[in-house]
Amino acid sequence: MTPFPISEQSPVEHSGGLSLSADVVIIGGGVIGIMTAWFAARKGLRAVVLEKGRVAGEQSSRNWGWIRQQGRDPAELPVMVEANQHWRDLDPQLQAEIGLRQTGTLYLAKDAAEMARFEAWLPHAHAHELDTVLLSSAQVAAKIPDAEHTWQGAMWTASDMRAEPWVAVPALARAAVRDGVQIVENCAARGLDISAGKVSGVVTERGTIACAKVVLAGGAWSSLFLRRHGISIPQLSVRATVAATDPLAQVYGGGAVDHRFAFRRREDGGYSLAPEGFHEMFIGPDAFRAVRRFLPQIWADPLGTSYRPIAPKGYPDAWGTARRWADTDVTPFEKMRVLNPAPHAGKVNELARLFAQTFPDAGDVVIKTAWAGMIDSLPDMVPVVDHAAAIPGLIIATGMCGHGFGIGPGFGRVLADMVAGDDLGHDMSRFRLSRFSDGTKLETGPNL
Repeated sequence: MTPFPISEQSPVEHSGGLSLSADVVIIGGGVIGIMTAWFAARKGLRAVVLEKGRVAGEQSSRNWGWIRQQGRDPAELPVMVEANQHWRDLDPQLQAEIGLRQTGTLYLAKDAAEMARFEAWLPHAHAHELDTVLLSSAQVAAKIPDAEHTWQGAMWTASDMRAEPWVAVPALARAAVRDGVQIVENCAARGLDISAGKVSGVVTERGTIACAKVVLAGGAWSSLFLRRHGISIPQLSVRATVAATDPLAQVYGGGAVDHRFAFRRREDGGYSLAPEGFHEMFIGPDAFRAVRRFLPQIWADPLGTSYRPIAPKGYPDAWGTARRWADTDVTPFEKMRVLNPAPHAGKVNELARLFAQTFPDAGDVVIKTAWAGMIDSLPDMVPVVDHAAAIPGLIIATGMCGHGFGIGPGFGRVLADMVAGDDLGHDMSRFRLSRFSDGTKLETGPNL
């Protein structure tokens, strides 16, 4: 199985020459960018993916590996239901074992108040005919019989799935290449080529690609890229830590989370662990500009985020990161090919302790490895998936808020239809860019 997560030390797999022209250029080789390109190619469009480092090198290989319908924002839910089916349809085409399993998602409640939050989400599940149900404390105990901890109850969606992201996204990329997509790793997009006020190409470190459509799916780097072209979005990035254990006895086969930590069974027999509700935000220029819009999130969970005054050198919102450059300059994207933050060591130790306390019969909890990822987040906890009115031809897909892996095939299909000018199939008004500037009161999605 591919080592996890993917990093700058991972071998370059897509190293061909750069096309002179394309119908659409996708900036960013994560799951959103790869799936957009694949669906675009299936529509007969010439699609090129530019990845400054490695396919899935950042958040797309660093996430929990959940393919989750449960707990989604109501506007995301129809796209996610579609994505769930895409995963099932695409898996046999990948010529690789990605660990796709229908194992369900389990949200464990510590008290009655949390059960009430889960119950409040059920009408959204019923509207889309999901199999989501509430479980009693006894039913939870039957589902996780070896747990020493007890819970008030749970919310359970049996049709949810899991996969190994560091295997799945590269496999999706290879399948896209077989269908005609060109992927170029180690090739940063430096900026847009704009003629008569609209997109005419993308300037890269290797030359310019002529195109009329560009999809920006740059994750934590999107805001920095957009600012160079006069578009400001209140996007921040937070560091999230994940740890992976050596193989253990199976205590539960899917993804589960309570108020302390999340855990997911992996194909290698170990568990991926993550602290629940804990993130770290590095304070930089973008953070200062956007903090007012994030106040509702901060007030709702004042202890959920830890603040760091200085980001490491080269991070998207570091104080020393360049905000302006010429097309001939070496850009911040080239100076940091893969954003590979260090995990929080204290949280890694705490995760091992919590898992051992909760499942004492699973075996000795040995942490095999740990990593972190920078999650691109927007104030209302839903992404921007929209045309940029200020620059015709540019489409923005960013701010997935840590939920992008599972929903990637759904948004990829939508974005390909945006490029082609076809019917999108879903109401996308919730994801419009203008919600940050048209006076609309932002409504924070469910933090479930």
